Amino acid sequence: MNDWTTFGRVDADGTVYVKTTEGDRVVGSWQAGTPEEGLAHFARRFADLVTEVDLIEARLKSGAADAAHSLSSVKRLRTQLDEAHVVGDIDGLATRLDRLAALADEKAGEARVAREAARGEAIARKTALVEEAEKIAADATGWKTAGDRLKEILDEWKTIRGVDKKTDGELWKRFAAARDGFTRRRGAHFATLDGQRKQAQTAKEELVTEAEALAESSEWGPTATRLKDLMTEWKAAPRAAKEAEQRLWERFRAAQDAFFTRRSEVFSARDAEFKGNLERKQAILTEIEALDVDADPREAQNKMRDAQAAWHDAGRVPREAQAGLDRRWRAAEERIRVAMDSAWRKTSPQDNPLLQQMREQVAEAEQRLARAEAAGDKRRIKEAQQALDSKRQFLALAEQAS
Repeated sequence: MNDWTTFGRVDADGTVYVKTTEGDRVVGSWQAGTPEEGLAHFARRFADLVTEVDLIEARLKSGAADAAHSLSSVKRLRTQLDEAHVVGDIDGLATRLDRLAALADEKAGEARVAREAARGEAIARKTALVEEAEKIAADATGWKTAGDRLKEILDEWKTIRGVDKKTDGELWKRFAAARDGFTRRRGAHFATLDGQRKQAQTAKEELVTEAEALAESSEWGPTATRLKDLMTEWKAAPRAAKEAEQRLWERFRAAQDAFFTRRSEVFSARDAEFKGNLERKQAILTEIEALDVDADPREAQNKMRDAQAAWHDAGRVPREAQAGLDRRWRAAEERIRVAMDSAWRKTSPQDNPLLQQMREQVAEAEQRLARAEAAGDKRRIKEAQQALDSKRQFLALAEQAS
């Protein structure tokens, strides 16, 4: 059993005193039992105080307690201790409470400094977010990215604590104004863009209409050139609204595809025709080039004349083959001409087939003149005489040349 007489006493009339350095102080009255029991009763009250102080000290030293609240509790207990109805080491507990008050005050000061630092950091963070939002509102043109960033700023804003109400309100007004300014500027931009897209849609509808009108054209060269020009104009024109742009593009592309598909089919058919023509002309040339012009130049000349009609009827050939064919044809003609000239020089005037042909023509002209004279038709006589004179003149010249 504890001896509480060191810290208190009970008078004969039951008055209970606690002993302090300033003297004994009345803390109560005990009539229900022995003096020891009375001292023990008031000692338990003191123990309760000690327990409360122990708890405050433990929480304060662990950092779990709010230092300012702990200081308030310590000061309250220290003030109450001077009038507390307890028996115990009042002076020791007072000293302990004074030390705790000093510790709590120190930690409260540190907490205030930390709060001020945190407040300053929070204000700096929110200020930085506000300034970024204001810059976005003034300069940003990447509308989606900027809008997403403003949402991120708002989310981050909500996580920042510790700013005093007044400062927080002022910063929030700036942020809200920046966000509203960005929204208005973005709205104005898209309103302008909508107008531009409507103009672009009108312009592209005109391009599509013209392209569709050209789709059935058979003027291959001019139409292909114009369709290419239309494509250049399409690329240079602003974009219409997404759905309209896609729909118009599909029509525009379909019109171009229709024309160029038809042209390709026609060109393919023509190329096949030209290839067949080329094969026929090559066969004609092969036959002409195989002639023995020295053995019978006149026969070769006759075959060349017959081949000319077949050559013409064979039609056009691929452009890249035309020059080569022409060179071969001229070479064949030249070969026959040289053979004919050589044969001409070797033929006597009497045997010259050309002179013989011209003499026959003169004889025929003489016969026509005789028939005209017999008929007495002056007009026919005049015409026949002129024809005869002309043929005789050419015959004379040819005979002189021979």
